[in-house]
Amino acid sequence: MSEVPSRLTFRLSYGDCDALGIAYFAMFYPWMERTYSGWLYGRGIHSADLIGEFGVYTVGMRSACRYLMQCQVFDELTCQAVLDHVGTTSYTVGFDFLRGDDLVAHGEIVFAVRTPDGAKAPIPGGILDALRSLPPSTLAES
Repeated sequence: MSEVPSRLTFRLSYGDCDALGIAYFAMFYPWMERTYSGWLYGRGIHSADLIGEFGVYTVGMRSACRYLMQCQVFDELTCQAVLDHVGTTSYTVGFDFLRGDDLVAHGEIVFAVRTPDGAKAPIPGGILDALRSLPPSTLAES
């Protein structure tokens, strides 16, 4: 399989920032979702079809974002999906936000795997393979 992009690059606009031109904290979350869903789609995994493909679905159980440096309007950022943690019935996808080589924020979303009736389920092999293709977070390096 050819390499699937696990990152999106974008330029902050005024709509992403507060009145002082500083990035609004909540603007990171849509980029995390866009990066994750685009990466899954590129690997041929469609969130809406998980039950049909794997017999399970995933639920976002928790999210967080740690802000390390201030970002301002017109900064160019890259959101890189990274592997933070894999358990047996849940996994954490991290999101390194980079401005050039600088890590400016690190987000994460914890996903739980569930059967159609809502019971815990093991992470399917196809999803595990995809997760293991992600690079490790640079958060530990900063």
